[in-house]
Amino acid sequence: MTAPPPADPATARIIVRSARATADGLPSTPPSPHWRAAERTLRLLSVATVAAAAALVTGHGWLLALAAAPAALLALAAPGGSRPTDLDTTATVEPRRCFEGERITVRIEIRHDGRIGPLDPTIALGPGVALEGLTVRPTGVDLALRADSWGRWSLGAVDIDVHDAGALARRTVRTDLGTADVFPVPATARLTPIPVRLPERLGEHTTRHDGTGVEVVGVRPYVHGERQRRIHWPSTTRRGSIQINQFAAERASDAVVLLDTFDDVHDPATGLSSLDESLRAAAGLTRAYLRRHDRVGLIAVGGQLRWLTAGSGDRQLHRMVESVLEVRQDRAHRGPALPRLPLPALPGHALVYAFTPLTDQRILGVLGRVGDHGNPLVVVEIPVGEPVVEADDETGALALRLWHAEREAMRAALRARGVPVARYTPGEALDLALAPLLRRRIGGGSR
Repeated sequence: MTAPPPADPATARIIVRSARATADGLPSTPPSPHWRAAERTLRLLSVATVAAAAALVTGHGWLLALAAAPAALLALAAPGGSRPTDLDTTATVEPRRCFEGERITVRIEIRHDGRIGPLDPTIALGPGVALEGLTVRPTGVDLALRADSWGRWSLGAVDIDVHDAGALARRTVRTDLGTADVFPVPATARLTPIPVRLPERLGEHTTRHDGTGVEVVGVRPYVHGERQRRIHWPSTTRRGSIQINQFAAERASDAVVLLDTFDDVHDPATGLSSLDESLRAAAGLTRAYLRRHDRVGLIAVGGQLRWLTAGSGDRQLHRMVESVLEVRQDRAHRGPALPRLPLPALPGHALVYAFTPLTDQRILGVLGRVGDHGNPLVVVEIPVGEPVVEADDETGALALRLWHAEREAMRAALRARGVPVARYTPGEALDLALAPLLRRRIGGGSR
């Protein structure tokens, strides 16, 4: 839990107390609905009690004056009948859907039917968000939160100690901030490799067949009934007969993103998460295909199987990300080792991109099932970094060699099946990894 430098000691105490509450986790028991003595009351009573006890023990009557002063202050600060009997809160959270690194603002208002004194909040935040700003107002609390990582996160809860007008008693009211959907920042990607066969839908990918596109692939003799605007005048003049421009057909493509969530490996050097980088790269590729008016679907394997049929349009990216926001919570679910891939999620001849760190052998079985469907396949390897081994650790060095050999064996097994393996480097454009795939169209097996 991070926060800006406190402007005053009271805010500093709130931040320190809130950091402890966040570390302890979200509260599970509701706060007491009754009024209880505040810290000011306890301090005054302590002084009066100690002074009275000292007067009785020592026999010095003047010590009773020290006991009378706190008692008088308690009497003067007593609120009488102005203490509220009905306390409630309302929280406004904006936005509920955002991208990583963006700010979420929370405004909490106190509703009451009497007079209230100072407010003393304690903030217990959920994972994935951090505290950036805090303002305590006479009638409420304002928070500025930062979304640190993607996911469907519980924002946490705020316990506000509401004091009465004399600050002698307090009552705690809890505000549940609800959840927020934090989307990953898509990786930079513009290239959209295509398979050998494309569906018969109009799109922006140039094919080898004649059609009504915009890319000229040759000229041919004129046939009666064709449009005169397609006449290629230089060839017509040179050959002495009317020649017509020949255009390539343009089709749309189907792509399916397959996410490997069997493991979430953290790079020991940078702390990067393979699951985070997989989703960011997949989101960038999805956005690139959707901008070309293609259809994109999703399959997430590992834990609970999640999938989404191929679709197009700006909303498809949000649907796909929303369908996997709870992947981290689902990883504890133990499903079948090799889930059956849903047929509606694998359109015929759709190009499948598998984003995987290649750390679990089970992903090879899943990719084999994709090949059995006849879909062309591309594996995008997400680097996870090397395990740290001490210089004098011979056993660790041997384990590291075996680790390298196992990963290379997985790559060799994929290449032996004719599956290209593109290595993505986090922080760089995904186009650098996909550029070699543009040299040829990606073929698939027979269904």
